[in-house]
Order: sequence, then structure tokens, then C-alpha cells
Amino acid sequence: MFSWIKVAKQLSENGVLGMNDRNYSVIAKYNKRSLYTLVDDKVKTKKLANNININTPRMIGIIEHQYEVDNLLKIVEGYQTFVIKPAHGSGGKGVLVIKNYDGEKFYSAAGEVLTFKDVYQHVSNTLSGLFSLGGRYDVALIEETVNFSDVFKNFSYHGIPDVRVIVYKGYPAMVMMRLATKESDGKANLHQGGVGVGLDVKTGETLRAVLHNKPVTIHPDTGANLMDLKVPYWREHLLIGALAYDMTGLGYLGADIVSDKNRGPMMLEINARPGLAIQIANGKGLKTRLKEIDETYPTGLSAEERVDYVLNK
Repeated sequence: MFSWIKVAKQLSENGVLGMNDRNYSVIAKYNKRSLYTLVDDKVKTKKLANNININTPRMIGIIEHQYEVDNLLKIVEGYQTFVIKPAHGSGGKGVLVIKNYDGEKFYSAAGEVLTFKDVYQHVSNTLSGLFSLGGRYDVALIEETVNFSDVFKNFSYHGIPDVRVIVYKGYPAMVMMRLATKESDGKANLHQGGVGVGLDVKTGETLRAVLHNKPVTIHPDTGANLMDLKVPYWREHLLIGALAYDMTGLGYLGADIVSDKNRGPMMLEINARPGLAIQIANGKGLKTRLKEIDETYPTGLSAEERVDYVLNK
């Protein structure tokens, strides 16, 4: 028992933010429950973002009722590639990326060949709440796929890499990039075996990288040197995170951003309860960073001014 107390003390001294501390001292204090609906519903989030000119993947259609699933082929007519996701999903659950649809078969990002029956069942499962928060009835959102930047083509296995920006009181506090692997089934999800790359909040350059919480320097599938990764349009990434605060009023959030080859940085979603693995990817405690923002960062600035303050501090 005493060894666990010692470990907890060491983590606290290193500025590591624990789950309970995050829930009670940060989320409960700065995220009003009434605001959660703005980010727990991806359709609502997308509309809010578009209202303030934040780039998001374009919406192809929405399926809200079981009888509408029969219209799936009509909805995706003319699209060879698209994404189906639950409006109330989390952690990447239920996201189906179709890399190619030839009019008969669907080919997923993971390399699976799917029939209409397979995709129909996936949408039906989505509506039933199989992938949603709390298992409640859900809506299937169909979006255009991201044509991700060639800059990252050697850093991710089949899936689209994304940048997670932790935003505190409107300031970008800590950032990482999540890279898909064969193990993660082409999804940029650390819990499923993706690679987490801690990024310098001022430059977008690699600080360190982890796989299953252990340090790595090479991508396990592509062989790319993770230490060479640098995110272009860095200020634009941080600005999306800062604007997410203005858009939602959430004092602590995670903004997930991808880079499209043609449209630049785009916001995928916002999380009101972002996980804490970003600390492992960065090799730094988030608690120390939040305290610094509390004690030394100015208030009353615009989103652009907050981003510039972080970049120039």
C-alpha cells in the first residue's frame, strides 16, 4: 500500500494530472454540464463550427431512422470514398472509413471488402446506439473523407493522422499527434495501438513518441523516423483549438484536427473529457501547464491573441 502512496506522490510532484483530479478539479469546475451537448453531438458541433468559419469535413448526409437506411446508396451516389460515424460516438468507436465504393462493393480503410448488407448492418448498429455514449439511440453521420496531406504519408498506416490540442481557458496547453498503425486497424487511436507523438506547442515539432506507453522513434509499420515529424500550418491548428473554446464555452477541451491536402487544417470533433495519455506522449505533466496558465496568462484576449501569446511566450 505504501508503495502506491509513494508512486502517487511522485506523479503529483512531477505535475502529472490524474483522472480524479481532472474530473473534480478541472472538468467539474470549468465545463458546465449544459454545454456538453454542444460537443457530444457531432452534427451540432459541425454546424457551430461552420457558423464561425472553422473548416470541417463536408457533410454528405444524415440517417436518423431505420427506414432511411434503405436510402444509403442514394445518399452516397457519386462518392467513391466517404466516412460513416455515430453522431454521439467516442473514442473512434463505430467510425467506418470507406476508401473506395465501386457501385457494388465497399472497401474499408482496413482493407476489408464489404457488401451493402455489411454496411447496412453497420448503420443499423449505429442507430441502435451500439457505438454511442451510454448506448442511447443515435444518428449516422456521413461525411466526405479527408484527403490527408502528403506530408504525413509515411507517418501513418492507412488511416488519417490527427492532432489533439488540449485547450485550457482558451489557451492551447498541450498537443500531440496520433498516428494509425496496422494494429490500430487504420485508426489514430492510442488505446487501439496507435502511436502518440508529443509535439512542441510553439513549433509543431516532435518532442517524443510512444507506442503502448513506451518510447519509440520509428513507426512500427512504415519505418518512418518519428523524430522528423513536423506539422505544417501550425498556427492554424492552434487557432482551431482556441476558437473551439469561444464556440463552446468549455474551459477544458480536446480539439481533434486533421490536415487536408486541399483545404488545410480541419476540425474533426471536440471532446469535453479528453484523456490524459497526452502527458505520456509529451513526457510532461499537464497539471504544471494548467497551473502556469492559471497564474501567468492574461485574460480577455481574442482567440488569435491567445494563440500568438502561446507562440511568442
